[in-house]
Amino acid sequence: MHNLIPKPVLATPAAGSFTIRSNTKISVTPGTDEMLKLGHVLADVLQSATGFATPVAAGDAAPDSGGIWLSLAGAQTLGGEGYALTISSERVTLSAAQPAGIFRGVQTLRQLLPLAGAGVLAAGEIRDTPRFGWRGVMLDVCRHFFGVDDVKRVIDLMAHFKLNVLHLHLSDDQGWRIEIKAWPKLTEIGGSTQVGGGKGGYYTQVDYAELVAYAQERYITIVPEIDMPGHTNAALASYAELNCDGVAREPYTGTEVGFSSLCTGKELTYQFLDDVIGELAALTAGPYIHIGGDETAATKTADFIAFIERVQGIVEAHGKQVLGWEEIGQTKLRPGALVQQWNTNPKLMVHTRQAVAQGARVILSPANRVYLDMKYTPETSLGATWAGIVDVQDAYAWDPATLMAGVSESDIAGVEAPLWTETCKTIGDVEFFMFPRVLGAAEIAWSPATGRDWDEYKVRLGAQGPRLRALGVNFYRSRQVPWA
Repeated sequence: MHNLIPKPVLATPAAGSFTIRSNTKISVTPGTDEMLKLGHVLADVLQSATGFATPVAAGDAAPDSGGIWLSLAGAQTLGGEGYALTISSERVTLSAAQPAGIFRGVQTLRQLLPLAGAGVLAAGEIRDTPRFGWRGVMLDVCRHFFGVDDVKRVIDLMAHFKLNVLHLHLSDDQGWRIEIKAWPKLTEIGGSTQVGGGKGGYYTQVDYAELVAYAQERYITIVPEIDMPGHTNAALASYAELNCDGVAREPYTGTEVGFSSLCTGKELTYQFLDDVIGELAALTAGPYIHIGGDETAATKTADFIAFIERVQGIVEAHGKQVLGWEEIGQTKLRPGALVQQWNTNPKLMVHTRQAVAQGARVILSPANRVYLDMKYTPETSLGATWAGIVDVQDAYAWDPATLMAGVSESDIAGVEAPLWTETCKTIGDVEFFMFPRVLGAAEIAWSPATGRDWDEYKVRLGAQGPRLRALGVNFYRSRQVPWA
């Protein structure tokens, strides 16, 4: 129990252990389809560790000695994702108020089990609830494209460590990655390339719906981003009429930023966005549409403000809430809007404070702490350095509540670790950038600030080495960590 990541709120070891045997059974209460499915998720985990096929059945009470019980009874104080886990020599009981809490508890059981062989669980009790409701990763699929199977791999790895939001950056200067039926050239032209001139790619609406459903099964919400009014060259290359001068731009395969802008004065621009947001909203189960809003040097400030205020109305008209990078804080925000902080320049952080002053809540993504595309060391072969070198300790040793003056814990919706992919070409690269730093972000977002300590954490992180290797993760073997 002392090697879990994220660190539980309360973990109390006890004498003894529970052994999973060939006759062990899983009982679920209530016997709904969703709870039975969660029982089978646990059964798959147990089979991977022990080789035993554990049967799952509905039950109204704790099973006989030797069984495992998943229950939604008597755990109402644990919130939407919290859980209570009791392991004794007689049985294992996992309780939660909601199915999502059962799923999070199953991930704890996954870490408690030996990787292979005898399925022995050390006895004890865990009571655990997340600090923040938003615990995210952003994957940029524009600079380099990653297919459906790659995204599913990211989702699976996120789920192991109780991360619950996947922010997909679906449009940028280098690529448009989601099919919009009303504007087919977005993918035909805008999706045809990527950084360096590769062939690019895109998700059909069927692909995207498949990813949304796959994430939902793992209690992860997909948040799609259509960046605007800047970072739009792929769209401007696809349709000449989106440009103020009516001339289509050339496809862009470089890495500069801040040079493109939708024509904010054209009525057609807003019809375009209404179509795009409408189709995307219909496919998206989660409540948010991310509208970007960052690095808009090519848009005049007054035009930017008017544009963002109008686009918020389009998002709301399609039944979604607005999320944008912190720059949107300088506009009048609608109730319920979220802003995503990323700047490390104190002068630019003013936009986040402006948003908080309007009642908006903040997702923290400080570039010098959780931008996963930064180099681990100056010698790291891949990665950027504009936000600094972000080693494993840097990614862990900070606290959201003390990051910014004027932004308190109650203002914070959560933490998200973005991965931009200018230098990231393969799923192996994605894993290298994410792991192990994303585990620090997962713990910062889940675990209480009290009791978190780098010297203690690095030992727990090192103990995850065999598990990461068993999962086939291409992780960075940081010298800061005593890997097992």
